[in-house]
Amino acid sequence: MPYTPSGFFCDRLIRERERRDGEGSLSKPLRFSGQDFTALKQECLTKKCLFEDDTFPASVESLGYKELGHKSNKVKNIVWRRPKEICENPQFIVGGASRTDICQGDLGDCWLLAAIACLTLNEKLLYRVVPQDQSYSEGYGGIFHFQFWRYGDWVDVVIDDRIPTFNNQLVFTKSAERNEFWSALLEKAYAKLHGSYEALKGGNTTEAMEDFTGGVTEFYEMKEAPKELYKIMKKALERGSMMGCSIDSLVPARFETRTVTGLVKGHAYSVTAVEESQHKASKVRLVRLRNPWGQVEWNGPWSDNSKEWVSLSKGEKDQLQHQSAEDGEFWMSFEDFKKNYTKIEICNLTPDALEDDKIHKWTVSVNEGRWVRGCSAGGCRNYPDTFWTNPQFRLCLLEEDDDSEDNEVACSFVVSLMQKNRRKERKLGANLFTIGFAIYEVPKEMHGNKQHMQKDFFLFNSSKARCKSYINLREVTQRFRLSPGEYVIIPSTYEPHQEGEFILRVFSEKRNTSEEIENRIEADHTVPAPANAGEESEEDQQFRSLFQQIAGDVSTEMEVTANELKNVLNRVVSKHKDLNTEGFSLECCRSMIALVDMDGTGRLSLQEFRHLWNKIKQWQGIFRHYSSDQAGMINSYEMRNAINDAGFRLNNQLYDIITMRYANEGMNIDFDSFISCLVRLEAMFRAFQAVDQDGMIRLSVLEWLQLTMYA
Repeated sequence: MPYTPSGFFCDRLIRERERRDGEGSLSKPLRFSGQDFTALKQECLTKKCLFEDDTFPASVESLGYKELGHKSNKVKNIVWRRPKEICENPQFIVGGASRTDICQGDLGDCWLLAAIACLTLNEKLLYRVVPQDQSYSEGYGGIFHFQFWRYGDWVDVVIDDRIPTFNNQLVFTKSAERNEFWSALLEKAYAKLHGSYEALKGGNTTEAMEDFTGGVTEFYEMKEAPKELYKIMKKALERGSMMGCSIDSLVPARFETRTVTGLVKGHAYSVTAVEESQHKASKVRLVRLRNPWGQVEWNGPWSDNSKEWVSLSKGEKDQLQHQSAEDGEFWMSFEDFKKNYTKIEICNLTPDALEDDKIHKWTVSVNEGRWVRGCSAGGCRNYPDTFWTNPQFRLCLLEEDDDSEDNEVACSFVVSLMQKNRRKERKLGANLFTIGFAIYEVPKEMHGNKQHMQKDFFLFNSSKARCKSYINLREVTQRFRLSPGEYVIIPSTYEPHQEGEFILRVFSEKRNTSEEIENRIEADHTVPAPANAGEESEEDQQFRSLFQQIAGDVSTEMEVTANELKNVLNRVVSKHKDLNTEGFSLECCRSMIALVDMDGTGRLSLQEFRHLWNKIKQWQGIFRHYSSDQAGMINSYEMRNAINDAGFRLNNQLYDIITMRYANEGMNIDFDSFISCLVRLEAMFRAFQAVDQDGMIRLSVLEWLQLTMYA
């Protein structure tokens, strides 16, 4: 959904102010929906009442919008209950949080539950997401909170403990212990973060893994996995990384179908351990997995009751925590794991090179951006006319890696492009865009020149690196190794004109700087000199004649009003059939007068009129240049170049606003809108420069209104 200009700037200013205050960090998370857990809890305890969250009420709206919406039969018998109404002696956590506390209910969010199961393997991470200061006994007020990483910021999400039930049984996630509720409440908080329970249906385990850690994820397709995959997996678990895996289903209709081996296609699993054990005369490599259903397990070699366990000693079995129980958890050999699963995802808390024995400290930079239809949503490299208009981020790789080999001087870094809010906007019909990015090397002669790279650069230069493919996932991540230097990263959707927000993260082993390329905002006030009388063209002579007819004899210093100017301009412009225009409005003509009205009369003398007309002729030439193949209109993407030719350098935010303000539904700009835009730009630049002090101005309300009302 597009921002209004004022809304966009307000939103950006608020975010920047929050970061200056340190908000959004682990120690000072943002308050989701503006709710302060401590204050709300204290209020409930003081009033001796139980918290009811009006921002995520116990209603159908919180359940969903389609399959769980008002028209669905599934929701008719759902009753929201608090744990004390469901069972006796409810507990937040019973005997420590563990992977067996997560059993899937009637919601297709196995991807989330697989990530929660991985989370329980690391207490430090778990209690970051699930704060420990919560209980159903001491200080109970019906209020709980959880913390998630959300697009660069940590947020604290407050909920009440009313949970959807059917026949007094939890409808969604539940624990194997009937009186334990932390996992159900965590799921509710995550549903609130995304707008509803239904918004959680279907997803990728890595999405939740990253929301629990702020980490970065790498994918391995089994058919293309490196030879060292077992070593990579083992090291990942040792470093606290979270792992998930799945078996692709070629037929969508057969998602979550059980195979004869007990595995489920199109379903997310957690990898919970990787071990090596002595079996008979040789070593065997084993992988432990968990099905978030809490049941349905592998029945092949090394499954719970298989013959392979007979040859192991009790000590070895205990070390592997082997038990025969229908709890969804099972072991299998690494070879069987590779044969049966098609994809593995590893979420690293830092993007350490897992193939390397060294633990590296990586630096990370986070940049926010947005694709705006008609302005900065240029699509991929297949669309050269618009690709260059995408947001551009300059990356400076400053130092090579310590372990460069064979005299290679290179920098390792990971680029992560994540699209924002698509899950939350599903109820509005939003789906994930197909996204990706390309990396171009900046020529040495352009180093330090922080200007937006133009169309010709991309026409005559190939990318230095790029993501393997564009894909419709929330995030696209890839590891690269390039020489130190300056590069530009172009994140984009595959198709142009797709509007959305994103964050671009760059992790590197050594120092790097990355920032969005924002042109310096400035204007060249090159005013065409009035032509001498002897140089007047036939059109100029017609204008002088028209002016005299309307304003009277020049010697009497008669002047033209806005309404008279409108008549003059439209009479002349109407003769130019190549200009797609409905004529200038009275409001536009008033702005024109304000631009060149040197004596403040609100009218134009012949000299002021001549000044204005020469400027309009200059702008008309620019318009014709860029509208030659657009049926008398300028494409909004070309508006950048036209504005630049008119002497204005703007940044992406201003181009976005100009597109929203002046382009039509087809993302085209007609002649009168083009002139209106340039008149407004020049007027506002002049107004600013009249009171400018080192690039900043300070105005009273009266001064601000005086400047803007007559622009």
